[in-house]
Amino acid sequence: MNSFKMLLLAGAAASLGACMTMDGQAATSADVVTVGGAPMYANKTIVENAVNSADHTTLVAAVKAAGLVDTLNGAGPFTVFAPTNAAFAALPAGTVDTLLRPENKAMLTSVLTYHVVPGRLTAADLMSQIRAGGGMAMLTTVQGGMLHARMDGNRIVIVDAKGGVATVTQADVLQSNGVIHVTNKVSLPG
Repeated sequence: MNSFKMLLLAGAAASLGACMTMDGQAATSADVVTVGGAPMYANKTIVENAVNSADHTTLVAAVKAAGLVDTLNGAGPFTVFAPTNAAFAALPAGTVDTLLRPENKAMLTSVLTYHVVPGRLTAADLMSQIRAGGGMAMLTTVQGGMLHARMDGNRIVIVDAKGGVATVTQADVLQSNGVIHVTNKVSLPG
């Protein structure tokens, strides 16, 4: 084999090695989900992926302000219901700015950890719990509050303590330390 072909094969092997699935198999472009225009790699953590999503810059800024980066980079596993920038923008005027102030760190942490459930719950897991619960699954969050999951047609919706309803717009974004479900609303604790 000539050196040019060997160089091409070595480059292809290196590219595949840099993009592996969690079970060690080479990932294909069909295996890699995109969120906010950025690839989400199953071998990266929640934070390592989220920082690249153009749709989650507000969430990432809030996670940093609350000091939760190390936690969400930890082993987990975590299930994160991740509101988009548009979801944060839909809150009453000034809410995000108020939450991001250093003196409101405890309140911000409470809101963010209300979006996190211990364990790795895929959409199939959530639907199974919803069926087993007679149409409603009760999810205890890291914050200590409850979220209620139910179906609305073929979509999973999350109901917060205030009765707000967030729809999962993109499910099963798998991470090395859990799973992200993108939502269209910010869920608020009681």
